[in-house]
Amino acid sequence: MKKRHLFTLALLLLVLACSLASADNLISEVMASNGYFESGHAWDWVELYNSGKKTADLSGWYLSDSRKNPMKWSFPQGTKLKAGKYLTVWCTGEEDADPGKGSEFYAPFALSSDGENLILSNASGEVIQWLSFPAQYGCVSYGLPWKGTEYGYFEHPTRGAKNDASAYAYRTEAPVLVTPGGFYQDTVTVQAEAPEGAVLRYTTDGETPSGKSRVFPSSGLPLKKTTALRIRAFREDAVSSETVSATYFIKDDPLTPIVSLISDDKYLFSSKTGILTKGTGSIPNYSRGWEYPINIEYFTLDGQPLINQMGTFTCSGHSARVNAQKSIALYARKAWGEDRFYFNPFPTRNYDSYKSLLLRSANSDAHATRLRDVVASSLAEGQGILYQDHVVIQVYINGSYYGHYNLREKINKYFIAQYEGVTEQEEIDRIDILARTGTDRFLQNGDNVDWLELCDFCKKQDLNIPENLAYVEERLDIDSLFTHAAFEIILGNVDFTNVRIYRVPGGKWRMLLFDVEACWRGLERTPIEYYIKPLSAKIQGFRHEPLNALLQVPAYRARFLSRVSELLDTVFQWENVEAHFDAVISQLEPILPRHISRWKNMKLSNWRKNIRATKYYARVRPGKIPQLLRAAMKLTDAEMQEYFGQ
Repeated sequence: MKKRHLFTLALLLLVLACSLASADNLISEVMASNGYFESGHAWDWVELYNSGKKTADLSGWYLSDSRKNPMKWSFPQGTKLKAGKYLTVWCTGEEDADPGKGSEFYAPFALSSDGENLILSNASGEVIQWLSFPAQYGCVSYGLPWKGTEYGYFEHPTRGAKNDASAYAYRTEAPVLVTPGGFYQDTVTVQAEAPEGAVLRYTTDGETPSGKSRVFPSSGLPLKKTTALRIRAFREDAVSSETVSATYFIKDDPLTPIVSLISDDKYLFSSKTGILTKGTGSIPNYSRGWEYPINIEYFTLDGQPLINQMGTFTCSGHSARVNAQKSIALYARKAWGEDRFYFNPFPTRNYDSYKSLLLRSANSDAHATRLRDVVASSLAEGQGILYQDHVVIQVYINGSYYGHYNLREKINKYFIAQYEGVTEQEEIDRIDILARTGTDRFLQNGDNVDWLELCDFCKKQDLNIPENLAYVEERLDIDSLFTHAAFEIILGNVDFTNVRIYRVPGGKWRMLLFDVEACWRGLERTPIEYYIKPLSAKIQGFRHEPLNALLQVPAYRARFLSRVSELLDTVFQWENVEAHFDAVISQLEPILPRHISRWKNMKLSNWRKNIRATKYYARVRPGKIPQLLRAAMKLTDAEMQEYFGQ
């Protein structure tokens, strides 16, 4: 939000509170630019407070953000607000929102951070309060101070609890770090500029500076070791500023691109609320789906900063969350600053920004090679199938070294929209993404009704009948399906649960090559038996019927075998595969000693042995595929000769 100083007083004059002196039920606090996630959402919200001495019946009362439609949303029958109590109306922006009950309700409209009207009316349509609130600061609430009479901005949001005693007309401007974060060969003295009349306070342990933090020295702050610095400006007559953060690397050469994360311990490692630790509850902290604010910096191999911004993070992955080094998903959120990460670190993409990113810790391959997934995925470039690009990086958290990660594209609707060229938000929201593809449990976005109908159709109908085949061709990108199955079979990916498909509005179902790190581990037939089997066979993690129904059509059987042959003759030729291996190994090998020292979860000698073994399987397995397919598909001698030669 643009900073406002001279105009703030004028904007506050827009606050109108009808019958303020006599009304007991009032809008006491508003959050119209929310970045704090609760139960997986960061919806805007409106808080009501009953300052009277009796329970109020709000049945049929109205709340609206529209002058033209003051009866936009109504409280359900039976809504009660006890004296001295609060209730929350979450402004979801979702038309099918459940109205809610008790002390939490859900309205179908969202609030504008640019400022707008809120109208509270009773069941008769009489306006009880008309609040025109000005433009809002990110993650700063706006409301009526405890026992106060003038609305303003609060230092702390207090949804569902007593408001602060003071509210302010504006927020302090952010300070400026004159000395940029980055890489220094010796002690550096950091200089900072404060807004007029403000005091700068700072921390070096990742904590958000408070009014009790140390005052930043006017002569500058000398740093002798790698440090995560956070500063904030404070004034007595205003809400404190945004927190400005930067990492200073002292005698610490990058060797790879660097991602530096800075956040409070309560979000990171606290046993009660930190999501990079198990915690003490019955459900591990890292499995609770919490999303917290964090500062994110990205430095190139030569130390140039590309981004430095606040966003949010979650603990990513499934079973691998139990590992000490956890994968971390990063999100750009408007309430914390920019709504995208405006840079592109990935070599095979031409995008100018990303909505989210993934710091992947190598998961099940963490103690073996740390590169199977990125090498195998990179082979899909130019093959007409969506995959996640990668960059080998190192991560720091609060100035401490956190080891090797692979920076990946994060699979979600925005990732698919970029690849498919979908730009309208309404269309992006309608993208279907299915994980494992068999049940609603693994529905990531949209719905799977059409997909399940298609799978059932393939199971029951003969695709040699032209109209049946046409039905499937209209709904399924068959080339994508064949390429995906061929990749999985040739790679030997034994984790058959990692299958994802997607569909953009108006498009066909397409496959996504995802999480293939359980590949190149042997020469056995697996995973052929998961892909090529009878239509009536048990479903194992994903729906096998479309592939096998198509393989019963001679033209498509030939097409699939041709695709496998083509990939074996090009992509999976050892010279090409080895080049992909060596490109990653050359980046990974120099940083592994430090990573191993940090995590103590592997030995460099064992890593080299694992690399040799993985390369062996990657070199030899493709040559085994024709005979494995011959057994699985009962190929004739003529077919073997036609598709695989000698």
